[in-house]
Amino acid sequence: MVQRISIIGGCGTGKTTLANSLGEELNIPVYHIDGMHHLENWEIRDKEERDRMILEKVSEDKWVIDGTYSSTLKQRGERADLIIFLDYSSLAQIRGVLGRYIKNHGKEKQEIPGCKEQMTLEFFIYTLKWRKNKRNKIIENINCIDKNKILIFKNRRELNNWYKKEFNRNIKCI
Repeated sequence: MVQRISIIGGCGTGKTTLANSLGEELNIPVYHIDGMHHLENWEIRDKEERDRMILEKVSEDKWVIDGTYSSTLKQRGERADLIIFLDYSSLAQIRGVLGRYIKNHGKEKQEIPGCKEQMTLEFFIYTLKWRKNKRNKIIENINCIDKNKILIFKNRRELNNWYKKEFNRNIKCI
């Protein structure tokens, strides 16, 4: 039985939505790395403190953790029963972050208390360059892990088909 799930992927791919849905379906606690990374008003937590918080959660028996932060990616991957990599195109990521921004602009992000949904030019550019700058590090990390515990989805349709097959319902991604 799957009790520890790591969800990784680029910005706007629906990691948080998937984590919340899986946590609910499986009755497993959900932890969002963005919520450990950010303090109120988008202040950044000390990296060492953040990584310590992440690894504390990883040591628990049950969890769904969403976030790709590479500093703890190896440890999460080794401990996870299932790794879900949302390996979407840059265009899909941009559509995801823009759709989220339009839907939630100015609303507090549930997974990051004290932070309201926003879109900055810096974040937009980061999203545009994510595949080029970050994807290879993920591939490098997951190549060292048992392939039987990795699911890679190239788009929302693939993810939704899997989710529907597993749980007999659609996931509501942006």
